Amino acid sequence: MLGSGLSNQAGASAAALAFPVIGPVGVVAVRQWVAAGVLWAVGRPRLASFTAAQWRPVLGLALVFAAMNLSLYMAIDRIGLGLAVTLEFLGPLAVALSGSRRRVDALCAVAAAGAVVVLARPSPSTDYLGIALALLAAVCWGSYILLNRVVGRRLPGLEGPAAAAAVSGALYFPVGVLALWLRPPTSASMGCALAAGVLSSAVPFLADLLALRRVPTQFFGVFMSINPVFAALIGLVVLGQHLDVTAWLAMLVIVGANAVAVTTASPTVTTTNWSVS
Repeated sequence: MLGSGLSNQAGASAAALAFPVIGPVGVVAVRQWVAAGVLWAVGRPRLASFTAAQWRPVLGLALVFAAMNLSLYMAIDRIGLGLAVTLEFLGPLAVALSGSRRRVDALCAVAAAGAVVVLARPSPSTDYLGIALALLAAVCWGSYILLNRVVGRRLPGLEGPAAAAAVSGALYFPVGVLALWLRPPTSASMGCALAAGVLSSAVPFLADLLALRRVPTQFFGVFMSINPVFAALIGLVVLGQHLDVTAWLAMLVIVGANAVAVTTASPTVTTTNWSVS
C-alpha cells in the first residue's frame, strides 16, 4: 500500500515535469494509452460478447477516465500537486459519507467543508479555475467509484475497467496526436509522460490488487487517506511546491475526516474501488 501511494504521486510529479513541453493534454494522452495497454493485458475483455446493459456503464466509466485525469493534471499545473490531490480526495470522501445519517459522518462532512474553504481562501491571487478543475476531478473520482461498482456487478473480473480504459485511450488518440504535433515532445518530456503512465496507472493498479488480497478493505481505505500527504511531500521535494502551515492543517483535516468516516463505517460498505486508472 505504501508503494502504491508513493508511486501514484511520484507519477503525478513526473507528469508535472513534462507540462512545460507537451502540456497536460499531451501527458494525459500518453498516460491513458499506457493505462489502456496495461489493463487490456490484465483484463482481456471480450468486447464482442458485451450486451447493451454492460456497455452503458463501461462507456460512462470511459468518459470518467478521460475527464478525471485531464482535470486533475490541469489543476496540478495551476495550483500544485498537494492542493490539487487534496481537493480531488473529496470525491471518495463524499461517496463514503453519502446517504449516511450518523452524527459522526455529519461532523466529518462539516470538517471537510470547512477545510476546503480554508484551502481556497479567497484573495486576489486565488486561482479559482485551478480549484474548480480539482473539484471536477473530485466529482469524477466519486463517479468512478460508483460506476465501477455497477461495472463490477455486470461484468466478470477486470473486463469492464479494461474495456473502459481502452475506449478512453481511443478517445484520446486524435486529441493526443494533435497535442503532441502542436507541442513536439523532447526525449525527456516523453520519458516523464511514460513514467507518469507507469507510476500512476500500472504500478498502483497491480499493487492495490495484491494489497487487497492481504488486508481488510477498511484498513485499505484508511491508508488511501494519506495520498494527499504523499502528494504534498513529493510536490515539495520534487517540484519545489510549498504549502503554508494553514494549508497543511486543512489538508490533514480532510485526511482525518476520511479516516474517521471509513473506520467507523459498516463492514458491509464497499471501499475497494479507490484506485484511479
